[in-house]
Amino acid sequence: MRIGIDINGVLRDTFLKAEQLYQKHYIDEYEVDNVSSYDEEINEFVEEIVQEDFNYELDLPVTDLDALDKHFKFKHKDDLFDFFYVDFPMQIFGHSSSINSSTFNYLNESYEELRDDHEVLIVSDEITKSKPATLFFLSKYGCLVEKIKFYSNITLNTMWDEVDILVTSNPNHIMFPPKNKIVVKCETTYNKNIESEYTIKNIGEFKELYKKLNLK
Repeated sequence: MRIGIDINGVLRDTFLKAEQLYQKHYIDEYEVDNVSSYDEEINEFVEEIVQEDFNYELDLPVTDLDALDKHFKFKHKDDLFDFFYVDFPMQIFGHSSSINSSTFNYLNESYEELRDDHEVLIVSDEITKSKPATLFFLSKYGCLVEKIKFYSNITLNTMWDEVDILVTSNPNHIMFPPKNKIVVKCETTYNKNIESEYTIKNIGEFKELYKKLNLK
């Protein structure tokens, strides 16, 4: 069996880091002189924010992945994309914290127990500079899993082609899996109301659930 472990919401607390950056650069009173001089682009970016006439607001926790613009409010629709993938991709996707302090201990333990009988891989919905940032995130926490599969909306089917079991927090994956695929929901604020045959609260619970699945 091929077991895929999704990153966002399962291993990485992406929105916590996004919240911190949004709060710092869009809401807090911010002295441009306090920005480190090593990054002139960030200096220019902050100057633009200070001059804008717009009420930036956060509406958290995130409860809908398809409506992030309601949670991270921007003056222009494209600014949301720029925030995640142009202005701060390394900070958001690379420097995010893990879900908890034991997340990667649990992941690596599961990998070492399962790898002789199953193929274990990391999967993640990534585009542009979030890809190298995510690789940094995984290396930072000492991820031992050898195979990593990045996909996008366009290449989603290629991800499903490579897994039989998917551990994910993504509502669309939970609600609309292909036939003959097993989906394990890792509970978050944006999927807690979605029904799933298999649910865990964190990756540490997967080992016990795996035993109940009795997979060969």
